[in-house]
Order: sequence, then C-alpha cells, then structure tokens
Amino acid sequence: MSNLSPLVKNTEYAVRGEIAILAEALQEQLENGTKLPFNEITNINIGDPQLLKQKPISFFRQVSSLIENPDLLLDKNLEQVKILYPRDVIDRARKLLKSVGGNIGSYSHSMGIPYIRKQVAKFIEERDGYPSDPERIFLTAGASPAVQMILQCMVNKPDVGVMIPIPQYPLYTASLALFNSRAVPYYLNEQKGWSMDTTDLKEAIDRARKQGTDVRALVVINPGNPTGQCLSDSNMREIIDFCHRERLVLCADEVYQTNSYSKNLPFHSFKKILRSMGPTYDNFELFSFHSISKGVIGECGRRGGYVECVGIDPEIIRQMYTLSSMCVANVQGQIMVELMVNPPSPGEPSYDLYMEETKEIHQSLVRRSVKLYEAFNDLEGVTCSKAEGAMYLFPRIRLPAKALKAAQKAGKQPDVYYCLDMLKATGICVVPGSGFGQKDGTWHFRATFLAPEHTFDEFINLLKSFHKKFMEEHQD
Repeated sequence: MSNLSPLVKNTEYAVRGEIAILAEALQEQLENGTKLPFNEITNINIGDPQLLKQKPISFFRQVSSLIENPDLLLDKNLEQVKILYPRDVIDRARKLLKSVGGNIGSYSHSMGIPYIRKQVAKFIEERDGYPSDPERIFLTAGASPAVQMILQCMVNKPDVGVMIPIPQYPLYTASLALFNSRAVPYYLNEQKGWSMDTTDLKEAIDRARKQGTDVRALVVINPGNPTGQCLSDSNMREIIDFCHRERLVLCADEVYQTNSYSKNLPFHSFKKILRSMGPTYDNFELFSFHSISKGVIGECGRRGGYVECVGIDPEIIRQMYTLSSMCVANVQGQIMVELMVNPPSPGEPSYDLYMEETKEIHQSLVRRSVKLYEAFNDLEGVTCSKAEGAMYLFPRIRLPAKALKAAQKAGKQPDVYYCLDMLKATGICVVPGSGFGQKDGTWHFRATFLAPEHTFDEFINLLKSFHKKFMEEHQD
C-alpha cells in the first residue's frame, strides 16, 4: 500500500462501496446455505435493469446472436435461420457484419466503427433537428470512459476545477480525484424538486475562483442521478447562458434521456436547446454523453456509449483520438449502440414486438417509480420527491437522536448506519446519500425502482416493516 498512488487511494465509488461489498458477502452466504432473515439480495443500489430481471429487447439480442455466430448467415444454414429470425434481423446482422469487415473479433477504428458513428449522427439530427458530424462522435465502452476521457483532457494542473451537482453520480468526484483536480460543488434545491438555480451556480463559481481554482467546466446530469429530476427548457437556456458568460465547457450527461416520465417535462438535449439559441452561441463548447446501459435497454454489461463533441477545437479532437487509440471500445458494445439509435422501423417485421416490449418496460418503470415514491412518503420521518426521469429516488430520512448516537458509536455516518441495518435485516441494498454528497445535517439514500414488478408489493412491505422496526428501536 505504501507504493500505491495516493490519487488511487483518494478515489471513492459509493455505488459499489462498503454496503455493496457486504451485500455480495451475504449473497455468498445464502448460496452456501446459511440461514439469514431474508432469502435473497435485492440490489437496488445500482442502475442495472437486467440484474433485476428486466427482459432484454428481442431484436437487439437476435441481431447480436447472429453477429456473434456469422456461420448462421451462410447460404447452407439460411433456411433454418429464417424459421427462427425475422427478415429484418437477418438483414441488419449482415449490414453490421459488413461494416466491421465480417469479423467482430478485430479492433475497430479508434473513434468507433465509421458506419455506426454515421448512424449516431443521424439519430442526433432526427432527435434535435440540427446537423451532427460523425467525425466529432466517439464510440466508447459505456458513457463513463467518455466522461473520464473528457475530464482527463481538461486537467493540466492540480488547481483545475469542474463544477458538479450535489448530490452527484460518484463517477465525477472519483475521476477528478484520480486526475488530481478539484470538484467544485453546486447544490441542487431539494425543496424545489432538486432543481438548478444559476444564482447558486454563480455563488459556487465565484467562491471557488476566490480560492484559486481554475474552474473550466460544468457537469449537468439530466435526467438526474441520483435525484430523478428533469430540467425545463428555460432552465437549460439559463445554464447554457451561464456557461457562455463564465467561459465554461458544458458536460451534459444525458444517459437517461429515454427515462423521461413527465408530460410537462419531456427530455430535450442540451445540443437542441443550444442550437435554438442562435449564432451568439456558435462557438459554445459542449460534450454530450449517451449509453446503452439505461433507457429501456439496460445492456450494462455490453459497455457501449458515445460522446458528441460540439464546438470543440479540432486539435483537441485529434488528441482525444490518440487517447481513444490506447483503449478502443469493444465491438459488441458499439453494435448495441447502433441498435439503440436505429431500432426497427414501422413496417419491418420486428417493429410491432419492439414497440410492445419497449412500451411495457417504460410503463412499468413509471408504475414502479410512483409506487416507491408513495411508499417512501408513507414512512415516518421520510420525504421524497417524485421521479420525473432516470431510475432512482433519493428520499431524505430524519433519524432520531438515539439513531444518531448509535451511528456515532459504530463509527458510521447516520445514513450509512441506517442502510447497513436495512441490508442486514431485509437483504435490500441501497446507497447512502453521503456517497453522492448532501447538505450538511441532512441524510438520504438512493434506491432504484428496478425491483421486478411482480414482487414489488412484497419488496415495499419488507421495506416498510424494516423502517417501522428501526424507528421503534431508536425512539428517543
């Protein structure tokens, strides 16, 4: 350990931290026959839909399976294959195989397969109504490596700072620690549904600059993680204008763009809002991230994503190319990106099933989000904002003084103490709010609403029972 980089020692990632590690140990005990107060671990600590038994999209898996075993597409096998696979699946698999030279076991272009980058650009143009350049799109092994690449490019000295929301997805603080730079926090307003206020942004940036921090970028997660909020168009314009005035690069984490549940706050990308603001903002610098891990796809393990670079110096793009060349994204992940941005079209054989599957997943997410939101607000001392998007709720818990003392005695933060008790009593694994950041004196935890719908009532009853018992045991 004495030889380990201090930058590595300073990184923390609460989503897979102490509580998740204990959950893995308890899972192993269950598998070995140990009797515990519960029969299974419910991992609602992490946004991994298929871990919690979300069914994969048939079209995506069918195409992937043919690409993985291209001999099935040989003429001698085709008649049998046509019995199992729709025509558009076969056609798509052939087209994608051709785009990679017939072999997915080879490295791709450093920026990603050119054909797929063109499909991503087409998707962005159709989504936003403004042009997109495939030569400014990098395909990556999920959105996280793209975020890290951008942050690494920005940091050339220890006093560089990046503004991040609090609460935030811990990838950002962990990466900034690893790159020996500074996280500049700005607080989301819990009383107003975790909204952003440019007055607070201005106070945060002025304070950081007075302390000698060279603030270079602002991170916005929309829809929000861990808070589930969605930004209005007017708020997005204010944020863009703020970055323009303060000469900040805007990093738009938009991996939950399909997870939008509010009719009043539909998802619009920062690219779309930016381009609608006119030529004054033509040189505005924006990085936008997307991923196959979220939405209704949930293909976390395949690791696919992209970053679009808007208004970025061509020399920076060339340097990013060099970084990408050191670790080219896996081809199967890139293929899933193509399927995400170019799903079956109306009239194609797979279209109806695709629409049925994606609609059901989306509607189920809405139903489960409402159920869990209502359950949290029924708990003593708990308040929770409704999820407008993403996959999470971030309830605030007000713990009795006896619980705070017990946590102190155990050497734990109060929210960690509560979440550990929950795991040990129920097998439900969540993440304490201290892992994401929260205002001093407040305590939260993040929970996904990804538990299977057919067991959701049972899961909620277990959660309510635990909380009631915990509060009774820690009454002042």
